[in-house]
Amino acid sequence: MKPVERTPVKPANVTYQIVIAALTILLWIDVMNNTVAAAEPAAANDLRAAYATSQDIAEGKRVAQASCVNCHGLNGISTSKDIPHIAGQRPGYLYMELRVYQAGSRGDTAMNNVVKYLRDDALVKVAAYYASLDPAQPASAFKSKATPVNADPLSAGKASAVGCAGCHGERGVSKTPGTPSLVGLEPKYLVAAMTAYKNGQRKNEMMKTLVSSLTENDMNNLALFYATQKPAKAQTPAQGKTAAGKSAAAACAGCHGENGTGSSAAPSLAGQEAQYFAAAIRAYKVGSRDDPMMKAPAAGTDETAVRDIAAYYASLTPQAPAVRLPVTTADLAQRCDRCHGVDGNSTDPRAPALASQRADYLEKVLQAYRKGERKSTAMTAMLDGLSDSDMEALASHYARKKGRSVVYVPLPAK
Repeated sequence: MKPVERTPVKPANVTYQIVIAALTILLWIDVMNNTVAAAEPAAANDLRAAYATSQDIAEGKRVAQASCVNCHGLNGISTSKDIPHIAGQRPGYLYMELRVYQAGSRGDTAMNNVVKYLRDDALVKVAAYYASLDPAQPASAFKSKATPVNADPLSAGKASAVGCAGCHGERGVSKTPGTPSLVGLEPKYLVAAMTAYKNGQRKNEMMKTLVSSLTENDMNNLALFYATQKPAKAQTPAQGKTAAGKSAAAACAGCHGENGTGSSAAPSLAGQEAQYFAAAIRAYKVGSRDDPMMKAPAAGTDETAVRDIAAYYASLTPQAPAVRLPVTTADLAQRCDRCHGVDGNSTDPRAPALASQRADYLEKVLQAYRKGERKSTAMTAMLDGLSDSDMEALASHYARKKGRSVVYVPLPAK
């Protein structure tokens, strides 16, 4: 039987086919790698600390002993101002924060230097170690001097107004001749008036004594309370002639409004107690009240005209000033809890827990976000319009909440 002749394959063709096959395999591997990377975001690496083993945690403890104990202690509970508790903090968040410091994105030289040369697996393990510890409890939180937790400014103002009701009426509507109504006044004006009594610019020893113990926050709350009460005329008699007073009051409209509604700079006069109004004009006339804007008009008004203008304004119905009700600490905390968990106990490994954190540290961080020193679109939006006292109260709120640990369990793939 004659053997079958086969055409020999040239070496060059063999080499070409091998190269093509190799390139195909490499291309396939590259495509698969890109596919996996697209299907599994890089952020998934942030969760390694959440699923650490007991061995990882033990190794993380050794990293903590070498690098972290001077500031955070081995138990992760800070004893120094502006240094956070990190015991029980969420592992993904701790790891990501360490990466931020390592990249130099925070202006904290001490932290930058500590983590600068740590390997990535060391960051994962030390984050896992501190996350495994029991969090600090409220008793060890920094004591804030903020307004009591969940304080409602209106309720606080109402409580303060109890001491004023004997003279100014329960809702700020005067029933006492010579005592002003407080209802219907712009809060800024009323605060300025109380401050003037407090520092002696307005002369009245009784009022100076009564307001001397009030803080700026107390005065703001008190003014807000009166601004939100239903306006009503003072319930006292007026001695002058209303019609004559209307004509004489035309010169007052430029500052106090045609209907006596006033502004933040000039008080509302509508419904004001007549004898008090007349006494105030006399005080401007003799200089016991010092206001350049009022001195000349008062000097040119005789006693009859003063009584008539007082009667006219007392006859007008006051209007409630347009005030923006402040957001309470409880309302603010509800917003924060959407990301940080109920009472600041986050269940997201990437979102920091706030419960039982040091109040001074939380306040410092909030200020940093507001100033742009820390970057977060969401945090910047949340802090828009908040005052320093709002942030202080919010920090105090979370410092007093019980911190709770969370265990993360990896689920098997389907």
